[in-house]
Amino acid sequence: MKQYIIDAFTDTPFTGNPAAVCLLDHAITDARMQQIAAENNLAETAFLLREGDGFRIRWFTPSMEEELCGHATLAASFVILNEIEPHAQQVSYTSISGPLSVRRVGECYELNFPTFPLTEIPVTDAMERAYGARPIKAILGLDLNCVFESEDVVRALTPDYALLKALPGRIWNATSRGRTYDCVSRSFTPETAVPEDPVCGSAHCQIADYWAHTLQKRVIRAYQASPRGGELECELLDGGRIALRGRAVPIAVCELFCE
Repeated sequence: MKQYIIDAFTDTPFTGNPAAVCLLDHAITDARMQQIAAENNLAETAFLLREGDGFRIRWFTPSMEEELCGHATLAASFVILNEIEPHAQQVSYTSISGPLSVRRVGECYELNFPTFPLTEIPVTDAMERAYGARPIKAILGLDLNCVFESEDVVRALTPDYALLKALPGRIWNATSRGRTYDCVSRSFTPETAVPEDPVCGSAHCQIADYWAHTLQKRVIRAYQASPRGGELECELLDGGRIALRGRAVPIAVCELFCE
């Protein structure tokens, strides 16, 4: 099968979040997809199989299947809209998280994703020990989203990954108001082989939703303050949806010799 490596949520190679995109011409086993993702050892590997007018998409970390991944969906859409269907303006997906779509918007790609119910929960000493600083607020959705007092605090965090895993949530996000962006964030993923996600789209379905309501702004400019760094523009839509916009750049293309 053909495989692409794409850096997502960036316009500069070797920044943003790298994802592998595998184009399948027939179904393969879950075990084989997991082996390929482990071999790639990237935050995510996306597998695409054509279904009708769109594609079935699945996302695997090096150790597990994910139910939603933004940057690998952006990477997959870059491949489809530039290499597979270069005259198309939009691609539709079926996924474990329901229908998804991505369209071209100028030089960006706009992901139409679901938001998630967010509930404020008490800040605990366990959160402070895990993150290495005390949050001023904790919001639980699909992930645990801890709000800190400043961008400097978020950038300086050195979390204890073992303690993070004892907290509720799928991913453990840290966020604050930004100096030049509406918000900055970091996303910690100790249950995978990549303990800090360079730029997490699905996390921003919650982070941007929170800041949009907090700042009373429909559009949020977000920066992921990981070592690689990445930018997102997020816009709340009607019907419990959110638009995530970002760029992507190709890094490599290869063929995998496996069934």
